[in-house]
Amino acid sequence: MSLPKKFDVIVVGAGHAGCEAALAAARMGCETLLFNINLDSIALMSCNPAIGGLAKAQLVKEIDALGGEMAKIADKTACHFRLLNSSKGPAVQSSRVQCDKQLYRLAMKEVVEREKHLYIRQALVERLVVEDGVVKGVTDNTGFYYEGNTVIITAGTFLNGLVHVGVSRQSAGRAGEIASIGLAENLKELGFEMGRMKTGTPPRLRASSIDFSNLERQDSDPDPTPFSYTTKTLREERLPSYFTATTAATHKIIRENIMQSPLYSGAIKGVSARYCPSLEDKVMRFEDKGHHPVVLEFEGLETEEIYSKGLGNSLPLELQEKLVQSVPGLEEAEIMRNAYAIEYDFVQPTELKQTFETKLITGLYLAGQTNGTSGYEEAAAQGMWAGINAACAVQKREPFILDRSEAYMGVLVDDLVTRGVDEPYRMFTSRAEYRLILREDNATMRLMGKGHELGLIPDDDYRDLKEKVRQVEAGINNLSSHKIYPVTETNEILEKMKTAPIKNPVTLYQLLKRTEVAYDGLKVFDGWEEIKDRDIKRQVEIEAKYEGYIKRQKEAVEKFRSLEEKKIPPGIDYCEIPSLSSELQKKLTAVCPASFGQAQRIPGMTQAALTAVLIHAKKMELESKNASGEN
Repeated sequence: MSLPKKFDVIVVGAGHAGCEAALAAARMGCETLLFNINLDSIALMSCNPAIGGLAKAQLVKEIDALGGEMAKIADKTACHFRLLNSSKGPAVQSSRVQCDKQLYRLAMKEVVEREKHLYIRQALVERLVVEDGVVKGVTDNTGFYYEGNTVIITAGTFLNGLVHVGVSRQSAGRAGEIASIGLAENLKELGFEMGRMKTGTPPRLRASSIDFSNLERQDSDPDPTPFSYTTKTLREERLPSYFTATTAATHKIIRENIMQSPLYSGAIKGVSARYCPSLEDKVMRFEDKGHHPVVLEFEGLETEEIYSKGLGNSLPLELQEKLVQSVPGLEEAEIMRNAYAIEYDFVQPTELKQTFETKLITGLYLAGQTNGTSGYEEAAAQGMWAGINAACAVQKREPFILDRSEAYMGVLVDDLVTRGVDEPYRMFTSRAEYRLILREDNATMRLMGKGHELGLIPDDDYRDLKEKVRQVEAGINNLSSHKIYPVTETNEILEKMKTAPIKNPVTLYQLLKRTEVAYDGLKVFDGWEEIKDRDIKRQVEIEAKYEGYIKRQKEAVEKFRSLEEKKIPPGIDYCEIPSLSSELQKKLTAVCPASFGQAQRIPGMTQAALTAVLIHAKKMELESKNASGEN
């Protein structure tokens, strides 16, 4: 049995990746079907209900600039705002918000349900239907068939998911939800290189059972900047966060009972992330540390549940109780939801093209934790990427590709398909070589034009953007056209501003380059003009203060692109290049790099090996020309 309707795009899984994938495809005009095992868990935040953070905020802003939804929903449901690294340069500053967990889920569910061209279905997808290496659709656990031109799998932690609490093991995609066993086995049968990873979540505590009186309190930033360029107002309700720490008693409980943790008993086979270890790992690996930080964050405005960041573990329940109550402020704390670890299957992302279409099956795309990543933001970015490219394939349009110099999304995708993963992948600012020009504050200016070309950004919004760009340029030109002179009155003003006097005439733009000088600090000088829009004002300041660094980074980008533009012939056989090691032959064959720039980033690649590939490619080109009779 099957539906009479054939879909352009079928999306399996309605987490953060699935929602963005389905919305992007539908908004581009594709008839799209979105599956979820339980429609009440669409966009459910399985772990901390927070959006953004270091490097992740840049992804959220880029999703928004391209016409995605995550930033809008985060703004709508946020109840705690924080700008991280506010004392550092703009390249590493990142916004983070704590959302109301249930409001976020419901707000996203409303958006996907109301989207034109988007159909929602509660079902457990078990198999892909593939003919002659081309995907034709999917079947669910009842055997019902859904026909589609393309399929995107965004299964999160549900592929063969296994939840661990002490010696207890339960098949689940997350606590209380069934795992996707059939689809995981089907992917293995189809020949994909699969791996196993592990993540986890801490206990949720009852707020009224916590003594907050002696804990350090952190309130929300008073005047935050929204994630989305469309957000005009933010909700007024705010919730604080609190800080405490583990104790010697906490660590003693863990050390004395470490073999009851499935991480140490050998029950868990999946790979954990080094950068986000469980509490057992932190205690055992860092024996010299007397305590580890614990952050208590509300999960919503109308709930008692507190997310206890830093207390993630997979110990038996009776030990979890003792562990929690050994922490200051939590002596009487009640656990509402216990902590657990979860293992799940993923597909090695070197199996993917840059579009996220699989190399093995035409029309099949993968995104999110299925590709070995972690984090809502990484998942959403991948989902949007896959959704756009699936729609482009259906509509016979050119693929949507951003390179490493254009967006954090480009860095994310290139890292995955070129390097693969050996642990859950997480975005860091250090991964982006060109982070000074890939800031969260300029994401809209960088990418909205591309979103408009795709049909995901309305004409009015794009016109507004172009007007903002014009105003930034006008602000810079105005400051550059007005000078101040080294007279006594001017230097007295500069002394009050706690900046050095001038000996020669300088423009207001040159003066703004100084660390001590802000844009509004220049209003004492003739020629200054008020800029009411703080985003425009900030862009003018950044362009002034970082002009030299930005120029050098743009020069580096030009060198980078010269290699990216040198394409590698698609039919190249790396085993025919004898000077390549067998290891590099295997890696190059697996990755199948599209350009010499991508080939250069493959782990283990040397300059000599790259030169050998270049010579072989030139030889192929000459042979092709000779065969066709070209001069």
